[in-house]
Amino acid sequence: MKYFKKLVGENIYLSPLNVEDAEIFTEWLNDFEITDYIGRSGEITTLESEKEYLNKFLNTDARFCIVTLEENKMIGTISLEQINTISRRATLGIFIGNKEYRNKGYGSEAIELILDYGFNYMNLNNIYLQLIECNDRAKRCYEKCGFKEFGRRRKCEYVNGKYYDRICMDILADEYLDRNYIKNKNVK
Repeated sequence: MKYFKKLVGENIYLSPLNVEDAEIFTEWLNDFEITDYIGRSGEITTLESEKEYLNKFLNTDARFCIVTLEENKMIGTISLEQINTISRRATLGIFIGNKEYRNKGYGSEAIELILDYGFNYMNLNNIYLQLIECNDRAKRCYEKCGFKEFGRRRKCEYVNGKYYDRICMDILADEYLDRNYIKNKNVK
């Protein structure tokens, strides 16, 4: 697969999504180790439905593959979705699908890259996300990147026979000042 270095960091880069990656996305989206934490374990993702999804949303919002610089290997996805240009807000979505690359800092680096892009290139003011309370690893990562919890929807996510809170977090542009993670910027 051919990837393109849109946003380059220290260890990874973000490349526009490819429809050709639908098979690996389908594999990841049928893995409980991933879907339990993103609230999608009750869904079944087929190759055809994933291709339809990618074709529908490929050119909307800011959707990227996370690719390692050293191996040129796609390990996950990250996006800014539901972009509102008037209110200057967006929703962050991310997951590291390749199990070998979890807990190694790739997720936080991808988040820093997309925050830099969202605030300094897309002129966003607020980037928001949601997570399930049992996803401690993700919450620590988001806090490390500057997100703050501002609310919860109580016991609204059902995973493996138990209800969990959905946590809401966000970060503002003025909380992201003087942070530059994109290494291939031309204007400094």
